[in-house]
Amino acid sequence: MNEGAFAAPSSFAALAASTACGLRPGYCFARQTQVRPPAELADNAKQSNIQITNMLLHTFAWRKRTGWSAPWPSDMDSPSTLAVIFGGNSSPACRSALAEIAGRLPRSVLLGCSTAGEIMGAHVDDDSLAIALARFDNVGLRRAALPIVTQRDSFAAGQALGRALLGPDLRAVFVLCDGLHVNGTQLVGGINQALPDHVIVTGGLAGDGERFDSTWVLVGAEALDHYVTAVGFYGESLRVGYGCDAGWSSFGPERNVTRAQGNVLHELDGRPALALYRSYLGERAEGLPATAMLFPLSIRRGLDDTQPLIRTILGIDEAAQSMTFAGDIPTGHLARLMRTNTERLIESAGHAARAAAQSFPATATPLALSVSCIGRRLMLGERTDEEIEGVLAELPSGTGQVGFYSYGEMSPRLAGGCDLHNQTMTVTLLDEV
Repeated sequence: MNEGAFAAPSSFAALAASTACGLRPGYCFARQTQVRPPAELADNAKQSNIQITNMLLHTFAWRKRTGWSAPWPSDMDSPSTLAVIFGGNSSPACRSALAEIAGRLPRSVLLGCSTAGEIMGAHVDDDSLAIALARFDNVGLRRAALPIVTQRDSFAAGQALGRALLGPDLRAVFVLCDGLHVNGTQLVGGINQALPDHVIVTGGLAGDGERFDSTWVLVGAEALDHYVTAVGFYGESLRVGYGCDAGWSSFGPERNVTRAQGNVLHELDGRPALALYRSYLGERAEGLPATAMLFPLSIRRGLDDTQPLIRTILGIDEAAQSMTFAGDIPTGHLARLMRTNTERLIESAGHAARAAAQSFPATATPLALSVSCIGRRLMLGERTDEEIEGVLAELPSGTGQVGFYSYGEMSPRLAGGCDLHNQTMTVTLLDEV
């Protein structure tokens, strides 16, 4: 990672390219707009071609062996078209397919990232592209993309991103960022500071399968690392819903975080964190750090905080007896071990979808952007598709779903603002009334 000088927020704003036109475990939160009239439905496992009141939606896929899953739709390119692309690798064939998408949609707003698994309809693929094209009539779109040189730049980048998208009619923002070189906690903290609470912010951190080697986000037509990108949605015609759920439960005694720095935990109750964690895992401690995926931590600000966040362990330092997590562990917080099983994970995915769809009628045909955690996929194994099926079962029957398995999920708190989550399923629904 380059250790260059950090650009000031004003420089970030100048760099932003625009196109005009946590959750807490055990809880589901949702916010939506008014219900709209019924519309014609279409449902196809490989391609959706859905005409709703004011938005035309197509979802389809690209795979290395078979190419495009359906013919390219015509008359979709426009400044009010959102093209969402989630991709599994950086092979020449995949990059060529990305270039073809950009060539077919020179006026559209492109948003996408690499993944730890692509969600397309009711299935999960690897080394493919999951694509959604949504052409709005009365919803405005604006894109911003900013470089992040080091993780220390994440908060300022979040502030600059929010300021670049801020407008009087901004309703929602969907954020994607490099999954290895961005501090997601600090990024969403900066976004929260720049945007009012009524703006719904969701998104995720790019993935790289189980490799954890390199990730990318789309910046215009280029797939780049060390970037954060987002699209803002503007106007009263937008209807948006969100839901987030984990399916994990806490167990064992709650400990005080007595020493931590960023996402590195050093001490709990004054004792070395790794030694204490090992004592709880017993025989499973021999498999660290891999077995840590089965036992994340819940953290909360204090006894009056009833909505803890989940933090997944990424690595351990035997010499320092410390543990590195996929999000910040603030000193002074309370921490406790968590556990789950496959049935609870599948059930929680349905809870997230149900929360997102609360104000959408059964006849609605929205775009669903679903972001789940790589840790959930590793635990679910061959049952991973059941999680995605559980999401679709709770959404309107005409929904077009794309998404990805991530290195971190972004979703709002009940009282407003956004949090970074681990080990959750998050669902964002978008349509136009």
